[in-house]
Amino acid sequence: MPGTRGQRTYPVPTFRGIIEAMLHMNPLWKGDSPVNDALSYPYPSQRTVVYGQRHMVATSHPMATNAAMSVFALGGNAIDAAVASAAALTVVEPTSNGIGSDAFALVFSQGKLHGLNSSGRAPAAATIQAMRNKGHTEMPTHGLLPVTVPGAPGAWAELIERFGNLPLADVLAPAVQLAEAGHAVSPTVSKYWRMAAKAYATRLSGPEFAHWFETFAPSGSGPLPGEIVRLPHHATTLAEIGRTKARSFYEGSLADKIDAFSRKHGGFLRLSDLSAFKPEWIEPISVNYRGYDVFEIPPNGQGIVALMALNILSGFDMQGRETGETYHRQIEALKLAFADGLQYVTDGDAMRVSVEDMLSPEYAAKRRALIGDSALLPSPGQLPSSGTVYLCTADNQGNMVSYIQSNYMGFGSGIVIPSTGISLQNRGHTFSLDENHVNALAPGKRTYHTIIPGFLMKDGQPVGPFGVMGGFMQPQGHQQVVTNLIDFHLNPQQALDAPRWQWISGNKVMVERGVPDHIVQELIGRGHEVSIATESGSFGRGQIILRTEHGTLVGGTEPRADGHIGAW
Repeated sequence: MPGTRGQRTYPVPTFRGIIEAMLHMNPLWKGDSPVNDALSYPYPSQRTVVYGQRHMVATSHPMATNAAMSVFALGGNAIDAAVASAAALTVVEPTSNGIGSDAFALVFSQGKLHGLNSSGRAPAAATIQAMRNKGHTEMPTHGLLPVTVPGAPGAWAELIERFGNLPLADVLAPAVQLAEAGHAVSPTVSKYWRMAAKAYATRLSGPEFAHWFETFAPSGSGPLPGEIVRLPHHATTLAEIGRTKARSFYEGSLADKIDAFSRKHGGFLRLSDLSAFKPEWIEPISVNYRGYDVFEIPPNGQGIVALMALNILSGFDMQGRETGETYHRQIEALKLAFADGLQYVTDGDAMRVSVEDMLSPEYAAKRRALIGDSALLPSPGQLPSSGTVYLCTADNQGNMVSYIQSNYMGFGSGIVIPSTGISLQNRGHTFSLDENHVNALAPGKRTYHTIIPGFLMKDGQPVGPFGVMGGFMQPQGHQQVVTNLIDFHLNPQQALDAPRWQWISGNKVMVERGVPDHIVQELIGRGHEVSIATESGSFGRGQIILRTEHGTLVGGTEPRADGHIGAW
């Protein structure tokens, strides 16, 4: 992305000076695997798998990928690249995330996998009684009331401070340039932008929503594909976040603006809530699936659902991908895992059961024993008490990043802080107003979070980051991608191209049109209530980067989005 900011130039990488990559072995694909024998795969890929040697980035938008490649060219590493693309996505894909998002990351660096939880807590004034006093019996979807402290700017600063090669201001500069100069809107983003503008025009009528329309729909509708959109307030705010290492967002002028707007329109969020926020470094959780360690962020995220489902599946012999029995077992394992996740997962400090018990082989065996030939209505087991963007990056220094950030439900709360471009997430929507529910709203509590980054390792060595964004589809996508890679030996692009299924509720399952009819008929015969989707927007959007047995990098990007891979 050509251009300058201050004295520093941000060129398009020239792809010269490639050096030998670190030789981390990945035995996923050898010999006559699908990587080398594309004809063995039943679904023609819409994209070809991409190989690289020095650096790689996979995102849902070409310009976010270009932003990452720009900082690679300046000497940045995979962590710098991840933050650069994350910031750029708040500009070029505001339909899924924003400056007021939450974020999570898994970072392999310095020989270890590190987890970062940068999801925000409920404001100190956000109590169940306060919500009821405002006339709510359930958590609202839009407006200031479901807004929790945004974590994404804090995540950017924390990741760069601990692992980055470049200053945060330099890392955010490509995003600033995109916002200042404008960008041509991509087809998928245009579709969801126009849908949101149309829906918001009928749903969001209060004065607190006026700034969303001023920022994202000044003409009354969303932009068409190829239309140039400029977001000058985004540019100013991103530059300020970079210059102050995000301090302005939590205790400076940006925080003051958030506080003032929340007070004016009856929200709970205050300067004191923002200033108290700090991202938390945590130990990732994992299960071993057929020799590979699959890592997720621990609760309050729902990554544990994917791990529980894989734990259940590990006891089955998966004979082939395109069989009704395989689909049936995958669906049933996921349903059982989700039943437990929705019953038990909340802020880790408020969990009534232990993660260790939820992921124990003994508990997985009990849940597995419930799976028979027919669909069952899932219910949680008995345990001892106790709108999203995803991207991944890798470099020749051995760093790999699995990163995800989201506003939730597309544009989030519908709130934009005046003159800042800060669109706030509505993560508090997932809280319950039932005092007895494990995920009941409470001051300072983190809610059940849908966004989850994933990571694969084998024998203590990194294999690579993966993720599938999309609300409650995310653990379902993780399960399907992991089994595609490990059980069925698909390469990263094939693993993402493969048709997906989605459990809805009870025995209701939705499948993409690419699922063969004989499988649909067998699932119906087993008691599943199957519907065929007319479009793929709800089946998640993923990215994968893995290190090969040759020490090179191989990546896949989502065909259901405007995904793009940059490789050097």
